Amino acid sequence: MKDAQEIEKINPSDASNNKKNILSYVKNFFKARFNSLKSFFSDLEKESYASMIFMGVGQIMNKQYIKGILYILLEITFIVYFIFAGITDIVGFFTLGTTKGDAWTGEVGDNSVIMLLRGIFAWIIIIAFISLYISNIKDSKKYSDLRKHGKKVPSFIDDIKSLFGKNFYKTALFLPLIGVAIFNILPIIFMILIAFTNYGGTIVPPNLVDWSLESFKKLVVLGELSESFGKILGWNVLWAIVSTFFNYFAGLGLALLYNKKCVKGKSIWRAFPIIAYATPGFITLLAFKFMFSNGGPINNIITQNGGQIIDFLGINSKWMARGIGFFVNAWLTVPSVMLLATGILSNIKRDLYEAAEIDGATGWQQFKSITLPFVIFSTTPVLISQFIGNFNNFGVFFFLRSDVLSEGYFLASDTDLLINWLYRMSIDNNYYAIGAAISLIIFIITSVVSLLVYVRSSAYKKEDTFR
Repeated sequence: MKDAQEIEKINPSDASNNKKNILSYVKNFFKARFNSLKSFFSDLEKESYASMIFMGVGQIMNKQYIKGILYILLEITFIVYFIFAGITDIVGFFTLGTTKGDAWTGEVGDNSVIMLLRGIFAWIIIIAFISLYISNIKDSKKYSDLRKHGKKVPSFIDDIKSLFGKNFYKTALFLPLIGVAIFNILPIIFMILIAFTNYGGTIVPPNLVDWSLESFKKLVVLGELSESFGKILGWNVLWAIVSTFFNYFAGLGLALLYNKKCVKGKSIWRAFPIIAYATPGFITLLAFKFMFSNGGPINNIITQNGGQIIDFLGINSKWMARGIGFFVNAWLTVPSVMLLATGILSNIKRDLYEAAEIDGATGWQQFKSITLPFVIFSTTPVLISQFIGNFNNFGVFFFLRSDVLSEGYFLASDTDLLINWLYRMSIDNNYYAIGAAISLIIFIITSVVSLLVYVRSSAYKKEDTFR
C-alpha cells in the first residue's frame, strides 16, 4: 500500500521533464508490483498450491465440487489439444512449413498461410488458458480465505446466481469477447504478421512463405517502390489535412449562415445538403465520374459552346483530378458537419454574445473567442475521426480514377491514397506482404496523430470548462 501511495505522488508529466523522476517512477512501479505479488504468495493456503499443480483441485478441497470438476475438464481439454494440435501449430507458426507441395508427384505440402493462422489461434488459446489458470488460483485463494475466517463458501448454484445478478456483466460480455477475439483480434494480428513475411507475388502456396522484413525494406530503400511510397504518403497527408480543414470549416460556415436571423427559408436551404448527405455515397461518386468524363454532360456543354473536350480525370490530369476529389469529398462530408455544428451552436448561451456586444466585440472577435472554442471543444473527437476517415478515404479516387496508372508510380495513379495503393498491390497484383506493411504504416500514422491531437486538445485537458 505504501509503495502504491508513493507512485501516486509522482506526477507523470513532471517525470517526463526530469530523468531522475522517470527512473524513480519506474523503480517504484515495479517495486509495488513485486511487493503485491510477494504478498499474494505469502498468504496462500494449501488449496491454492493444489490449484497450481492442477486446476480445480483447490476448488474441490474447498468443497466446490462442480466448479472444481469444470476446471479439471478444461485443463484436460487444453492438454489434449496441445498434444494433438497445439505443439504442431506453434512449431508451424515459427517455420511456416517445411514441405513444398508438388502437383506432379502428388505431394500436398504445407500451406504457410493456414499454418500462420493456426499458429495465431494456438497462441490465443495459450493466452486464454494462462488467464484461466491465474483465475483458478485467485478463485481458490478467495474461497480458502473465506473458510479460514469461518465464513460460508458459496455453492455452485450461488455462483450461477451471481453470474445472473451482480456479476451479470461478465455473463453479458463473455460471448462478445469470444467474437471480438475470433473476428477482430485474429484478423488484425494476421494482417500485422503478414507484413513481416515475403508472402505475395510468386511466393504463394504451394510455394513456402518465410518470415522476412523485405516488404519494409522495399518501402524504405531507394527504388521504384520507395519512390512511389514517398509520393503517395506525401499526397495522402496533404489530402487528409486539407480535406479535414476545408470540410470542417465549410460545414461550420453553413451552420452559422443558416443560424442568421436574416436568412429566409432556412428549412428549404438546409434540405439541399441533407439530401446530398442522404444519397448513398457510391451513387454520388459514380454520378460525378459520369459528369466529369469525356462524354459527360460537362464536356458536352463545353463542346456545344465551341470549346475542346477537357480530360478532367485522365492520365495527365493530376491536379485537376485531385481538385475534383476535394470537391466531391466536400459534397459528401460538409452536410454532416453542418448538421453537427447546427446542434452545437444551439447550445451556446446567447448571454455570452450579448455581453461581448456590450464590450464592443466585433463579429469576428465573437466567433474567435466564443463560437470557435465551444464548437472545437465539442467536436474534437469528430474532427479526429474525420481526419482518420479522410486519410483512409478509399471510395473517392477508387470510383473516380480506378482505371488510371500514372508514370513514375508503381502500380498506382497520382491521385491514389495509401489505402487505394494497398488495394491495388494486394487485391489486384497479389503483393500481400507489401499491402500488409502499408496497412500497418497507415495504422501507426493515424493512431499516433489521433492520440497526440486528442491528448493536447481542450476536450481532454479542460473537460469541465464548458459544462
